Amino acid sequence: MPVGTRGAVKAVTHRDLLGLEAEIILGNTYHLYLKPGDELIATMGGLHAFIGWERPILTDSGGYQVFSLAAMRKIREDGAEFRSHLDGSLHLLTPEKAADIQAQLGSDISMVLDECVASTADKEPVRDGMLRSARWAARARERLQRLRESGDPAVRITNPGQAQFGIVQGGIHPDLRTESVQRTTEIGFEAYAIGGLSVGEPAEVMYEVVGHTAPQLPDDRPRYLMGTGMPDDLIECVARGIDMFDCVLPTRNARNGQLLTSAGPLVIKNARYAEDPLPPDPGCGCYTCRHFSRAYLRHLYMAGEMTAATLNTIHNLYFYLDTMRRIREGIMFGSFERLRQEFRQTFSRRPQQ
Repeated sequence: MPVGTRGAVKAVTHRDLLGLEAEIILGNTYHLYLKPGDELIATMGGLHAFIGWERPILTDSGGYQVFSLAAMRKIREDGAEFRSHLDGSLHLLTPEKAADIQAQLGSDISMVLDECVASTADKEPVRDGMLRSARWAARARERLQRLRESGDPAVRITNPGQAQFGIVQGGIHPDLRTESVQRTTEIGFEAYAIGGLSVGEPAEVMYEVVGHTAPQLPDDRPRYLMGTGMPDDLIECVARGIDMFDCVLPTRNARNGQLLTSAGPLVIKNARYAEDPLPPDPGCGCYTCRHFSRAYLRHLYMAGEMTAATLNTIHNLYFYLDTMRRIREGIMFGSFERLRQEFRQTFSRRPQQ
């Protein structure tokens, strides 16, 4: 899912996303709540109508952004109290409030509010956060069910068919992950996500946690790994049972001049590309690779042209979405394992030299 934090995927238009065959995008509840506000968006008919996107949208709960504020927030049993990074105003985000905001946004998939604890934290704080996340998940589910059944005059529901995903926490501890799966699935959601990973732990540790957790989730519901990651992470985590991914990496890295290719990252500002006539990835079929050279893209980036961010983003999103397409085809035709081994042989996380 390309990340459209404030209702837009940075540097590209919806027309570009449709051309890339993006099936769903992600919106950020925290940012949209603070500006322009969920009430304004609801008045405009919901997020789909407001931003002019007819395909599915997933919104996160805003929890990750709140917890990343560190000194500007306080975790309480009723919710997370925080000060806006925009104007310093004080807010309380509760599980119910997060459900209400997303009901007004009208996304197709809403996420429950959970507590994100650093993977490097001691086990006891991680367990406390996991248990609190489970309690909050039950409250969020109860709130959405109440909105579905009887509504609330203070909440304008712009998408009555909105699905709600529960989130499994527990850090890098297998026993806590198992307990979180049990507690979260007992509540009962349309589908489930694995949170609290891709926050600094080694990739192999993440793979172990995903490999332990994903098979315990219902096999008739989508499994969503939040905030991951590098292209090889997609393949390795699909192999362990994951269906859905999001990450700012392809768009953020594109704006910073890093192109993700079949051979690995390519840092376009490097002087070696100043006279390079090749496309970023000779085997890629995206608009950028079909029309422009590394030399031209380097010139745009070094000159500070806005077009550099657009062309780089188009390439990176195409590479990610095409990788997922190839994964789906590999599963359908029984060739996924061959694709996985080929990817291991050709893709390197080290920038090309």
